[in-house]
Amino acid sequence: MTWSLQLPNKKLRNYMRSIRFIIFPLMFLLAVACSQHSLEKPNIVLIMGDDIGYSDIGCYGSEIRTPNLDKLAEHGIQFQTFYNMAKCNPSRSTMLTGLYWGNEQVVNLAELLKNAGYSTLHSGKEHFDSWVPESCYAKNVFDQSFTMWANNEYFIPPDSTFSRPFFLNGRQLSTHELAEEFPNFYKTDVITDYAIRFLEEAILTDKPFFLYLPYNAAHYPLQAKPEDIAKYKGIYDAGWDKIRQKRYEKMQQRGIIDDRYALSPPSDNINKFRGHPKGNAERRKKIPLYRPWDSLTAEEQAELSLEMNVFAAIVDCMDQNIGRVVQWLTEHDKFDNTIIMYLSDNGSCPYDSNKDFDHPPGPAESYRTLSAAWANVGNTPFKYFKQFGHEGGSNTQFIVHWPDQINPGLFTTQVGHLVDIYPTLLEISGAIYPDSLNGQPSLPLDGHSLLPILQGDERSESSYFISGFQEKFRMFRQGDLKIVRSNNGPWELYNLSTDPSEINNLADSLPDLTSKFIKIYQDENLLFSKRKN
Repeated sequence: MTWSLQLPNKKLRNYMRSIRFIIFPLMFLLAVACSQHSLEKPNIVLIMGDDIGYSDIGCYGSEIRTPNLDKLAEHGIQFQTFYNMAKCNPSRSTMLTGLYWGNEQVVNLAELLKNAGYSTLHSGKEHFDSWVPESCYAKNVFDQSFTMWANNEYFIPPDSTFSRPFFLNGRQLSTHELAEEFPNFYKTDVITDYAIRFLEEAILTDKPFFLYLPYNAAHYPLQAKPEDIAKYKGIYDAGWDKIRQKRYEKMQQRGIIDDRYALSPPSDNINKFRGHPKGNAERRKKIPLYRPWDSLTAEEQAELSLEMNVFAAIVDCMDQNIGRVVQWLTEHDKFDNTIIMYLSDNGSCPYDSNKDFDHPPGPAESYRTLSAAWANVGNTPFKYFKQFGHEGGSNTQFIVHWPDQINPGLFTTQVGHLVDIYPTLLEISGAIYPDSLNGQPSLPLDGHSLLPILQGDERSESSYFISGFQEKFRMFRQGDLKIVRSNNGPWELYNLSTDPSEINNLADSLPDLTSKFIKIYQDENLLFSKRKN
């Protein structure tokens, strides 16, 4: 049998010639559209909680209801070990500059994202170290900003005077102005209101957006909405001993921690660095101490359980507001092309900043703080707290959600640090870190991109990690070994591969190794010190 090529008849040939002028342009446009879609830059939402300990959200072991964060973790990646700088201002300074320490030669991440074509939006807390230049402040960098400099109150105070003012794009807002616009003012809600308002305006520009959303929750004072407090009525009557044990067991069951993670002994707040406010001396003596729950009077138990009840309500409300942002992204068809990151600036806070004891925790009239034993629950299974370079102060949650880019349900034991967020977002966005600033060479970034981890691969671990508030509480980790000190005390040494809860201090048994690590840290610190000159 022979085969012959049958050419179409003349009429059909003419028809095909005519439609090719339609089909080929359509195919070209389709190819361009597909190419543009594949090159479309992701939107970025960077969310920071405040003084929220390692186990204070549901997917990290808590009984506090955080369904929105839990869902982001379920469909994204969750880190087992993620370091901060152990306190509000250094954590924010490091994250937004990509440096452990810097000088006038630093640039806010948002400025580089703006240069890369992003709308830049900031709604929430602003708080920097003194080395961060004013050129990095939100009013000078972000297209839109609603900020407060470490303002603490959640409600408009009864005297209508906030401890620090709010600013909208650098303009100070009066209390009357805020009260008029937000008659049911609660700061966490208002931060989200402004964030969504900025997003509504940003999408009109057809640019990708970077939303930085640093909540004040759950920093003291313990002030929350009655309906959120009501959700947790009676839950904390069981006391801090049982709640901590339940969290520990839940974390093991969920695989957040393994058998290497011992439940550390309950910690007193040994930080003499801060002291106490004046007045109520006998009562204040008890606040930093751990006492077995069963040793407390019924009156003490009732009063102290309310502290944690209100704290849980603050975290709950933050999660509700994160849900509002996710809902907005979904309704505006932005969710699938948005990378969402959530982290906390440091571990739970145990410090006595109570202004008075005349009002119970909760309402605007009160100004109360958590007792150290409850803060210890927040940092389960670790010891110590905010400011400390120990894991309880420096290791908190990190969740990243990015549809079609991160396989759902990833959990990583690779170590990260918030100093790594800057280079990660540069790589994801295509933003360029400048070779020079103000006529001088740029400072080299201290972090390294987390993108390989987000993609399920191994990354080359940073040569070291630093945390702890100032030299008094410094932590320096290299590989699995870590040196750390408390209140300018002697250096301690831990092997985190076998003792991630820092139970066994090896400094005395391995003095040469301890000295070696101290020397390595001091040499690096000397290099950082040169940046300040």
